[in-house]
Amino acid sequence: MKGKALTPILILIMALLYSVPCALASEIKGDAEAASHGDEAANLQVREKETLPDFIFRQYDLAVLSHYSYLIGSGGEALVVDPARDIDLYLKDAKDLGLKITRVCLTHSHADFIAGHIELMEATGAEIIVNKKIGAKYKHTEVNEGSEILFGNVRAVVRTTPGHTPDGSVLYVHHPAKAEDPKMVLTGDTLFIGSVGRPDLMEGSYTSAQLATMLFHTWNEKLSKVPDDTKLYPAHGAGSLCGVHLSDAPVSTFGEQKKINPYFQHKDLSSFVMAVIDGLREPPQYFGHNAAMNREGPKPVDWDMKMPPSLTPQQVEAEAQKGAWLIDVRDAKAFAEGHVPGSLNIGIRGRFETWTGIMTPWGKPFILIGPDAEVAEAMHRLNRIGYDSPAGYLSGGMEAWGKSGLSQEKVALVTPQDLYGQMKKGTGPIIVDVRLPTEWMALRIGDILNLPIDRLFKEAKRLDPSMPVLMVCNSAYRSSMAAGVMQKLGFKDVRNLAGGSQAWIDAGLPTYGADKAQKTASPGVYIALPERVGPADLAKTLMDLPGSLDVVDIRPAWQFDEYHIPGAVNVPVQELMTNPAYLNDKRPLVIVCRDGHISAAVGGAMMQKAHRPIRFLSGGVVRYYDEIMRPKGILSGTMPSGVPSQSPELKAPTPGGTPVAPAAPAPPPKKKKSAGC
Repeated sequence: MKGKALTPILILIMALLYSVPCALASEIKGDAEAASHGDEAANLQVREKETLPDFIFRQYDLAVLSHYSYLIGSGGEALVVDPARDIDLYLKDAKDLGLKITRVCLTHSHADFIAGHIELMEATGAEIIVNKKIGAKYKHTEVNEGSEILFGNVRAVVRTTPGHTPDGSVLYVHHPAKAEDPKMVLTGDTLFIGSVGRPDLMEGSYTSAQLATMLFHTWNEKLSKVPDDTKLYPAHGAGSLCGVHLSDAPVSTFGEQKKINPYFQHKDLSSFVMAVIDGLREPPQYFGHNAAMNREGPKPVDWDMKMPPSLTPQQVEAEAQKGAWLIDVRDAKAFAEGHVPGSLNIGIRGRFETWTGIMTPWGKPFILIGPDAEVAEAMHRLNRIGYDSPAGYLSGGMEAWGKSGLSQEKVALVTPQDLYGQMKKGTGPIIVDVRLPTEWMALRIGDILNLPIDRLFKEAKRLDPSMPVLMVCNSAYRSSMAAGVMQKLGFKDVRNLAGGSQAWIDAGLPTYGADKAQKTASPGVYIALPERVGPADLAKTLMDLPGSLDVVDIRPAWQFDEYHIPGAVNVPVQELMTNPAYLNDKRPLVIVCRDGHISAAVGGAMMQKAHRPIRFLSGGVVRYYDEIMRPKGILSGTMPSGVPSQSPELKAPTPGGTPVAPAAPAPPPKKKKSAGC
């Protein structure tokens, strides 16, 4: 290397590998849980918008619920699709834009939040439009396949899309109204960016496999026919529990999803169904109740009621003894310093609504604890999931409780350095990581116990309440909640890792991945490398076990179009490395480039955060062509421009075992070019 300039490829490899410690440290900060902490995440925000003389479009993002909703205006009228229950921003924007909300549409009976369709009807007189199969009990207009909603210069066409639920639908939005192809499609929960709607929320009405089968036909017979350049806007993004591995991108195109959505790489029904239903966790208990409320028609909320009934400390204690649940909305540090015995810490600065719905039984009385401003916010936000009748709140908060002389509980906050020292000495407590198994397998602070928070009330019974326990998550948000669970179950010595795993990483302490090999964020970091696969092995696997590999070609599109390995899909490097859909799958991911150099570097970077096997094609497309295609007389010479854009399908293997494709016709006598290889 001395005295020679670095090649661009080598520079890229070195840059990617030197970025590994940063990738490790940033992996937790970029998770969907952490992204939902903050004031903006708790309120509707405009994410995407377009304003034309006869067309207005707004996409609203409610990050704490990973919920997207929409307003479309034309001719002075507006249609709102899948609204949140707190509707003030829709009303304000419509007024500011000179629009009257005349129609509200639900794509299906949402399970993860209470929709604002009744609120908008009461406030504006808007017509509610729903799929006939919803069986709505409120005043509404039923639509079927092909029904049209016309206003101004917009034509919205209803397409029924069973799969996530049997009553699902999407809207093809045409502008101008006479346009043959839709300008955009609002896909509800049927199709997400990088994922699809989970098919297991119907409480026994249909099996998951039956709904997944419907989804297969919905995609292949309807949605896959949408033009590639049509924009796709879903009802949810990353962090939603209505699907798995959703992207945090607010918009995509159908052409992009055909290439990158992992579920649509399964071309046969059986493999598609297996992929969709594999690994689904039990849905939150409040989902079924929310879906039923949306179908029945939720009662309008009294938004002027800012606070629940005021309770004294003695009244709170009495209600708790009778079975009321206590929800402390403060942050983890304040909770650790002192809290009401038996309370759960569900911090208001986080996915407060979802975690309350997961951890607090539906229909049980509950009491809010915290500063008045945070209690008021909590009450407002709990309306979004139907927890709209708190039994009360602790007047005066923990200050009043302290003055009452009633007992308090505390949680010891342990620094990463102190915990690491205890672990090395063998004097540490039982350490419980309360994240999802996929999170725990990907990156953890040691060989410790994994009991996910949503199952902790059941799983913690395996432990001894007399032994000290320490709870761990990414940021101390879920682990503080878990500490309250453990105390509620009678554990006497409960601790929490201050700052969570992120603080551990920031301190440069050792972490472990799925292979249990030690990794640290300090110099000398262990780097997991992708496995190399040769052309012959790849060709045999593609022939013998079709669909068992996820093969992505990261070359420019024009090179991919001129020649590519059968079964490969073309994915830009940036998309591959940033879309979480590519990080989670049981199938091995095989990365292909021109000669193997870039794919090796990209694979090395992805190994640091992927939850699946990563491989790269050694020698790339050049070697594959030379060893598989040319020796069998499939194509001759270098790859000319006359090679078909879709390479010939492989036939049965020769006696030697290598798959063979039919001979291609001789190319016309044109000047040869590289075709990207």
